[in-house]
Amino acid sequence: MRLLRRTGLAALCGLTAALLTGCPDKTPQATADGGPASATATPDAAPEAVAFTLQYQAPDAGLALIPLSLEEKPLVESTSDLELRSTLPLRNYRVRLMDEADRAMVSDDSVTESDDGLVYRIHLPQPLKTGYSYTLVVDAQTGTAFQDSRGRDVDDLRAAFQIAGDKEKPKPPAAPAKGGKKKHK
Repeated sequence: MRLLRRTGLAALCGLTAALLTGCPDKTPQATADGGPASATATPDAAPEAVAFTLQYQAPDAGLALIPLSLEEKPLVESTSDLELRSTLPLRNYRVRLMDEADRAMVSDDSVTESDDGLVYRIHLPQPLKTGYSYTLVVDAQTGTAFQDSRGRDVDDLRAAFQIAGDKEKPKPPAAPAKGGKKKHK
């Protein structure tokens, strides 16, 4: 029993010492001129071209990816929240969610821009209808093209997807209220 306690205590002391002093095999490399240890890092490591990712808020409270490069429309679950990300900041762009009739959907949008790109969030007042197709469009706000932060033109994005399930039938119009029409004598 004493041997077990001593071994455990020695292991704990060794682990504590390793955490406080760091790993001895990962010492920084010194350079002759006193400059940075690694010369392989490029100062401008931004991607060459803008890449987009589209996600939606899944019913299990997580974000699920909507593939953008498929020839067929991917099936996604009904949602009222979409998130578009880009790898570079953009200029002169607009983002719209279109329905099957190519009409812009009413939504509450927010955007966060940084040096790493943008995050564009779309919140819809009602979840998207099952069985219907939608298209997320990113194109120029004015003129014929929009640009990334480096001034290069970016191709328009049209990401089509379909909501899984049978098509919801439109609700019938409300019946007129039965009331007293006055009869004239």
